Amino acid sequence: MVFQDSRDYQIAFLSLFLCLGIFTRDWTIKPDLILLVITVCLLTQLLLTYFKEFVKDKKEFSWQFFNCLKSALITGLGLCLLLRGNHYETMALAAFLAIASKFIFTYRNKHFFNPANFGIIATLIMTKDAWVSPGQWGDDWWYLLLFLGAGSIILKRVGRWDTTVIFLLTYGGLIAIRDVLLGWSIDVWQHQLMSGSLILFALFMLTDPRSIPNAKNARLIWSVFIAILAFILQYQFYLSNGIFWALFIVSPLTILLDTVWNAPRFNWFTKPKLTLNNAV
Repeated sequence: MVFQDSRDYQIAFLSLFLCLGIFTRDWTIKPDLILLVITVCLLTQLLLTYFKEFVKDKKEFSWQFFNCLKSALITGLGLCLLLRGNHYETMALAAFLAIASKFIFTYRNKHFFNPANFGIIATLIMTKDAWVSPGQWGDDWWYLLLFLGAGSIILKRVGRWDTTVIFLLTYGGLIAIRDVLLGWSIDVWQHQLMSGSLILFALFMLTDPRSIPNAKNARLIWSVFIAILAFILQYQFYLSNGIFWALFIVSPLTILLDTVWNAPRFNWFTKPKLTLNNAV
């Protein structure tokens, strides 16, 4: 493998997706907004990490301190890919809240909200300027294949493929049942599942190994809950961003599931092992 750290692959792929969106989908996001989001993410991560580890916990300085910037960069790229806002203040707020959530909403030193997801939902709630465009990727097959290929590499590295598979099977199955009851053809079902935002969500946001449940059994239950809630929000309450709201609402359940199924936490530098109860 070229990279030892799985986050390096995520950074490379998310950067590629952002460039594709700008140059092939004619996204209107400005370069200065991208720079602002990433800068706020990095600075917030540095400041809060410094306060937590060197002021509060009295740890000695190490160059490993800067490893945290990789995760912050991933969060910033995720926000640039999914969130839109007309004002600098909106995007800066999203970036700050996304990173700050990792330090505020923790249990046993583990954050349970996906940072980018938290930043998106918090900004949608707090401002009238932010929005998410689920259809910004269209439904071209080559985008889908690219996302699946890149996502497969990441999921193999972090060992969280089960989360994506169960979510898509449950979510796609519920949509299929609804389409059959409505008398719609399979073409409608295929179109509904070919959303680029949905695939990005399932492959990159839903599978964040540092915030989702540690044990395999817990992740399966967690994924099913998110899929069911996302379906209800999307097709019963007509909330176009139902998948993001579902993840946000279900995320605190990680605390309970980690308590019921005790398992080691994910480490970016430890290759996951497959066992019968699959803790990692």
